[in-house]
Amino acid sequence: MKTAYLSLGSNMGDREQEIAAALRALETRGVRVVKQSSIYSTEPVDVQAQAWFLNCVVEVETELTPKQLLKVLQQIESELGRQRTVRRGPRVIDLDILLYGANVIRTAELKIPHPRMTRRRFMLVPLAEIAPTVRHPVENKTVEELLAETGDRSVVNRCKAGAVGASDR
Repeated sequence: MKTAYLSLGSNMGDREQEIAAALRALETRGVRVVKQSSIYSTEPVDVQAQAWFLNCVVEVETELTPKQLLKVLQQIESELGRQRTVRRGPRVIDLDILLYGANVIRTAELKIPHPRMTRRRFMLVPLAEIAPTVRHPVENKTVEELLAETGDRSVVNRCKAGAVGASDR
């Protein structure tokens, strides 16, 4: 079994329900969720003129190869209604591989570690919650160090139980 870290996000529909549905779908496809971060309300980064996201990160174990895992994530996104119309725009669900063991993969279709994770608080904050000492295989820094050094100052608020979305703007 390999350990991977996945980022889940949604800013359309019932965001919390979309993330829950994606987590259930992972479990039925050979991807076992070991740890889940809190859910965070996060400010859009690249395209600001859209609703705030809910994001979380999960640690998973799987026997799938990185390419197989990517295919599973894309299938789940499609099944949950994701349509890729606006690059980095609104989405029902977004599933990304942040890390896959210590693997470094750079192909046209797959990049691991996620190429923008060191510049994305919405990925680093939840990842630091569940895996602060995991090392980035290229930067050779811990997630905690990457979070402290990132230039991203976007808002990332932990949602409290029963108050999901309360901190949205």
